[in-house]
This record gives sequence, structure tokens and C-alpha cells, in this order.
Amino acid sequence: MIIVGINAYHGDASAVILRDGELLAAVEEERFRRVKHWAGFPSLAIRACLDIAGVAPDKVDCFAISRDPRAHLWRKVLFAARHRPGLGLIRDRLRNANRVRDVASLISEEFGLSRDHVAPRVHAVEHHPAHLASAFFVSPFEEAAVCAIDGFGDFVSTSWGVGHGNQLRLLRNVYFPHSLGLMYLAVTQYLGFPRYGDEFKVMGLAPYGKPDYVEPLRKLVHLKPEGDFALDLTYFNHWSGGGTMTWEGGEPDIAPVFTDKLAALLGPARQREEPLTARHEAIAASLQVVFEEAAVHVLRHVHHQTGLSRLCFAGGCAMNSVFNGKIRALTPFQEVYIQPAAGDNGTALGAAFDAWHQRFGGARGFVMSHGYWGPTFADPDIHTALTARMAELQQRGCVITQMADDQALCQWTAERIAAGNVVGWFQGRMEWGARALGHRSIVVDPRRADMRDILNAKIKLREKFRPFAPSILEEAVAEYFATDHPDPFMMHVYPVRKDKQAVIPAVTHVDGSGRLQTVSAATDPLYWRLIAAFRDLTGVPVLLNTSFNENEPIVHRPEEALDCFLRTQMDVLVMGRYVVEKKSLSSELKKV
Repeated sequence: MIIVGINAYHGDASAVILRDGELLAAVEEERFRRVKHWAGFPSLAIRACLDIAGVAPDKVDCFAISRDPRAHLWRKVLFAARHRPGLGLIRDRLRNANRVRDVASLISEEFGLSRDHVAPRVHAVEHHPAHLASAFFVSPFEEAAVCAIDGFGDFVSTSWGVGHGNQLRLLRNVYFPHSLGLMYLAVTQYLGFPRYGDEFKVMGLAPYGKPDYVEPLRKLVHLKPEGDFALDLTYFNHWSGGGTMTWEGGEPDIAPVFTDKLAALLGPARQREEPLTARHEAIAASLQVVFEEAAVHVLRHVHHQTGLSRLCFAGGCAMNSVFNGKIRALTPFQEVYIQPAAGDNGTALGAAFDAWHQRFGGARGFVMSHGYWGPTFADPDIHTALTARMAELQQRGCVITQMADDQALCQWTAERIAAGNVVGWFQGRMEWGARALGHRSIVVDPRRADMRDILNAKIKLREKFRPFAPSILEEAVAEYFATDHPDPFMMHVYPVRKDKQAVIPAVTHVDGSGRLQTVSAATDPLYWRLIAAFRDLTGVPVLLNTSFNENEPIVHRPEEALDCFLRTQMDVLVMGRYVVEKKSLSSELKKV
């Protein structure tokens, strides 16, 4: 059975494909459109999944969509009758819902199928059940508590339940307009970060500040019995006509969701180009504290209600890696699983697995142990891309070499990293989710304290306060971090051991933490080999790993990697067995 999962007309549009319950491919539309968080119908992502799987569109048995506009209809009608939101908000929601309802027509038009063929094969999965399914059904757990916390989807912001075998049982929803994700969004916008997905910047800014605004920010959310919570809606306008959203064919756009009362509480809102001050840092730190209090409140009740020690976590708030690293310390949960696309992109995954398990009764068997589910490019593809740019590469004084084998490749690259070079590393299948995990990465020496500033100023062109992550050999985790729990998906922040902070300063944040990515020889042998080669040279089994991009989606094709390499001050590009080094020499393709 072939199932295609689709996240459409929501942020981070995406698609996945399953064959008999095994994941074959998963990819976000933004990688093809080159627009961050692209929202709309993910036609290119669907096509890529079909191509990777070798499946014709008319052979798909089920198109599982991670939205159901019919869900909670009576609650929506009752809310509108009570609160009479503005016409703009109602039009915005209705237009989006109509798009989702007519997805069968879109699939038919895009892939040359009759609507009569497609319509019976469309399976709508409500947004939050899709989040829950994306967390549990790809986890290694036979039974676990499952929780999703995000902004909103299909009128729900938070949900939890129990997964057992191939079934999920929903226990509770928290409905619109109350949302922890919306609270985080409001303060993110207030702090002058208006773009969709900017919440992670505030999370990175928080360790620089003192949490002096915790008491005022606690006014925004009231914690209630049994894991419930409620926003003080006088600080927000998303429920009354503000916060309109654009989800059609481009970068999502969300209007401000906070009211003037928030500025009265905290002081004037920061404008986008205004310098950050200690007050802004303190507000970011305080927001993180208040969010963590509320999220812990939810998760403690989830544990109390389910009595289970394992947690599968999803939703946009599950991308808060600082909080994730504290779950086992602050709640009774002993094991936590978060797949790499925990945000809305992951709902395509959840919709597909919900269909396989709960609609068709398919057995469990697949476990997501790595994040490499996108397209790949072989050496001939890379050679073609290099040849097409040869004149430019020669003009830039680049030397291009084809390495004999993986051992030579990793040894050569590790030597360049140890010498202080900035290296673009383009290998294998593209990552699924927001994090570069060693296939579309920029890698540098973590021992250099100045490397973070070099990357932010010369390559990434981004805010100086934003940290970089360490990739570490799985067997060395406990030596460098205050944990021995592996995390191949870079979804948890843990303290770096005090005696190691000076050893890897470029990946140690201002508060002594690092966003961990463990690398296993079993799931990613080439990246493991590179780090091991660096360890053999330096004694340090860690590389600084950041996404291969420059204010754009992570690179997808060799051509995009070349573009990023040439327009930035990157020193070395490694694609497949080919290495490109910027030198004041003539360039030619040669073998060594």
C-alpha cells in the first residue's frame, strides 16, 4: 500500500511517502521553492517523494491530509456567536479552509488524474492527531504518553493522549483561543522578530538576560487544574480580529497578535532594526521561564493521567530545544522521543502514519532513527554542476579535486577543519526537518572561540547572539555533556561539562549549554567518519555544525551549494567525493 502524507496551506508545507508502513521519503516544499517556511500546496515535495519511491501518481492508494476543516465545527460556530470576531479574521479562516477542502482537485490538476479517482483516496486527519501520530508511530516505544503543544491547528492548541501499538487514544484538547505557542509568538513579535518561525531567535537570546520580567509575564497565562491553562485575552488580538495569516503560495505572514496592553505591561515594543538592549534580553529570558512553567504544568498532568514514563512530544513548541533538555529533570518522564520535524512539517508524516495504522490497521514496524529522507545527488550530478560553473570557479582561483575514497575524503576534510577553514559539507540524502544533521551542513573547528563570530558575520549574516550546535560521536557524549542520552536530531539542549566548555567554546552557549547532535556510525557512517578523523587529529570528537545556507532554506541541490559557497567567505566545499578549495591558483578537475 502506498500512502502520501501532505501538509498543505499551513506553515512548512511538506510531503512524505510510505510503502506498507515504511517511510521512503520526506521533504519540505521550501527546499524546492527557496522560500523559508513556504506555505501552500506542496506539489514539488509530493513529486520528489514519488520520484524517490519510484511510484506513479495513479498508484497512490491514499492521500492523507493533515487538516480537517470540519473538526470542532460546533465550537467554531459557538465561538463566533459569542465573540463576534472581525470579518477579516473570518474571511481568512474560511478561505484557508476552502483550499484544504478542495485538495482533491489540486492533486488531480497537478498530477493529471481525474478527480473521481483522487477524491475517494483523500483521507483528512485533524491537525493535532497528526502531530500526535508523527511523534508516536515513528518512535521506538510500544506504549507511551503523547503530547502536542503548538500555536493552533483545526481550533486546537494543545492535546495529549496514549499511544499503544498501532492505536492512539486522545485524552484531552485545549481549544482556541488559548495557546502557549501563541503566547510565545506574541512576545517574539513584541521583541521585534516579526517573521514566521522567529521564536527560535528569542530562545537563543534568552540566556543573555536575567529573568526580571517573570512576574509581569505570568499575567499572560493562568495555569488551571488538570493541566489546563487560559490566556488573559486582553493582551492578545488573535481571537478578536487581529493576527490574520497568509498561507497561500509563499512565506507565511502573521499580523501582530499582541495588543497595546502588552506594551503597557512591559514597556515600548522593539522595532525590527532597533538595537537589542538588556531589557529585551531580560524579557526573552523571562518568556522562556514562563513558557517552561506552563509546559511543565501540562506535562506533569499528562504523566499523572497516563501513568507512563515514556513521552512522545510534538508541535511547534517541541522545537524549543532548551525546554526539551529539561523535560526529564522537571517532569517524571524518564524517556523522551521527538522526531526532527516536530513542527507543522511533521504533520504530513503523522497524517500518513495515522492512515496506515488507524484507518487501514497496518502493523507497527518502522522506527525513525535518522533524519535523512530527502533527495540525494551522485558524483556524476555533482561533476555536471561543477563543470557548468568551471569558468567562474577558475576566475575565483578554486582548486577542484576528486578524492579516491571516503577515507581520503574525511582525512583531507578534517585537516582543513583543524586548520581553521570553514567547510561546506554536502553528502547523501537531504535532512528532514529544520536542522542540518551532517548532510547539508557547514562544519568548523569547535575549539576556536572566535569561530562563532566568524560564521555569524561572514557566512550566516545573522544576529551575533545566536548559538551553533555541536555534532559529537555518540560514544563520547557523556565525556562532554551532562547526559548520556543520545539525540541524533539536535532537539535537546544540555549543559556542557564544565571541564569541556573551554575545549569546545564555539559550541558552548553563554549559559554553558549546547544543542546536542549525537552521530552514530550505524546511521550516518560518513559523517561519523569525518568527526572521528577530526578526533584523531585533535583529540576532540566534536565538530561545530550549522545549516548549509545563508538566510535561505537549507541548500538542496549541488547548484545551490555552489552558489552559497561562492557568495560567502566559505573556504572549502565538499560535495560527494569532490572537494573545492578557494586558492589563488588555476582550477582543473583532477583525481588523487
